[in-house]
Amino acid sequence: MSPEFRAPAWLPGGHAQTIWPALTGRRQLAGRVPFRRERWDTPDGDFVDLDFAPAGAPDAPLLVLFHGLEGSTASHYALSFALEAEQRGWGFVMPHFRGCSGELNRAPRAYHSGDHAEIDWFLGRLAARQGAPVLAAGVSLGGNALMRWAGEVAEDAARVTRAVVSVCSPLDLTASGQAMGRGFNRHVYTRMFLATMKPKALAKWQQHPGLFDRDRLAAARTLYDFDNVFTAPLHGFRDTDDYWARASARPHLRAVRIPALALNARNDPFVPADSLPGRADVSSTVELWQPAHGGHVGFPQGRFPGHVQGLPAEVCHWLAQHA
Repeated sequence: MSPEFRAPAWLPGGHAQTIWPALTGRRQLAGRVPFRRERWDTPDGDFVDLDFAPAGAPDAPLLVLFHGLEGSTASHYALSFALEAEQRGWGFVMPHFRGCSGELNRAPRAYHSGDHAEIDWFLGRLAARQGAPVLAAGVSLGGNALMRWAGEVAEDAARVTRAVVSVCSPLDLTASGQAMGRGFNRHVYTRMFLATMKPKALAKWQQHPGLFDRDRLAAARTLYDFDNVFTAPLHGFRDTDDYWARASARPHLRAVRIPALALNARNDPFVPADSLPGRADVSSTVELWQPAHGGHVGFPQGRFPGHVQGLPAEVCHWLAQHA
């Protein structure tokens, strides 16, 4: 949302602006997008699933949306972005990170916040078959991975996409990870994430016995603990601290060379305001929108019970200027 965004008076605070749009969005939007699934084989012998919305005009832009932690096309933001793309006559696709499409992937790995190589592979294949402008956005974890990619490849990003947006992304993973381990965040959001992450990790152990310490994973109560046992070692990092430091996009934002927008509400419970990048932290092609309100992927608008289309409308309006 633009820096001037203000949440409605009846929904005060970052937690309410996070939880209410997610609950109402799923109810309002469920079943409204007839996705078509494609399965792609990966170079390492695994597979990924991509969900495409009905195609737009042949020369219309394709919006590629990367989901957040444990997200999928069932997430409220995926549905709202797909509907916004449809209204604009654009194509839409959500690539699922490994293990997030409803079926456990085969390889002894999953997904992580800084997987710029996976982003590069997705965007390269999509751009090669599209023949029209590709625009990319990422929500939360997906946005950090997307910005991490844009900084990693620098000028080469322009070969596959016109512009990128990160929405409510933890661009400083250490600060956000620490915030998720405290208070309400730990007891509500972290518990919610671990409720799906831990069973999937244990199923991965069944696929690959001995892959990690199963007892330590079962005892994990924070994302820090989970990443120390599972995410970091499975993806080539020494430990959680090494993973969070090397996967964070913020140190790479000065290297971004294509139009980019980083959108973060300053009351986002997942992303401390003092961890957000400032003008000196980014290149001249990166815009920063940091409204005071909005929560985490919320930005509710209008009258009760709230309208969840404001976020994708503003993000897509920004992207359209670069299409």
